[in-house]
Amino acid sequence: MTSTEQLTGERADLLETLQAHRRFLLFTAKDLTDEQAKATPTASALCIGGLIKHVAATEKSWYEFIVEGPKAMEFNEEMYAEHERQFRLLEGETLAGVIAEYEQIAAATDELVRTVDLDLSHELPPAPWFPKGSKRSARRVFVHIVAETAQHAGHADIIRETLDGQKTMG
Repeated sequence: MTSTEQLTGERADLLETLQAHRRFLLFTAKDLTDEQAKATPTASALCIGGLIKHVAATEKSWYEFIVEGPKAMEFNEEMYAEHERQFRLLEGETLAGVIAEYEQIAAATDELVRTVDLDLSHELPPAPWFPKGSKRSARRVFVHIVAETAQHAGHADIIRETLDGQKTMG
């Protein structure tokens, strides 16, 4: 499919929904400084910059799962430690840099939504949160990415409202 062809049906719905929730998430970061993006003003340890970084990393890992199969998501101790670091902006990281990385990952995922066989399926790697022997289709992975993005956009919206009163909606 070329980029000039109009998407319809399921692919269009997946892409539109994913892009809408990405906009909600990124809106929470609008006009923030790096210090504000690192702030944790609620009872949670979450910050807006860290949430965007985490959503980007999660989307990237699921993209790689679709393209490469379960070997792309094999879990080890270092991955658990990295998972924790995903929720913070670390020394040398900027909100602009995290957003730029997210936009690159999003563009790659969008192209995959446009082109991949949605029924392509892989077994999930062993992990405590995956039922043993279960599989995920590309379609199911895209739905999961939408849910992950939407959930964390809500978290970010609460943090932003606490920071300065700005709301994504309402």
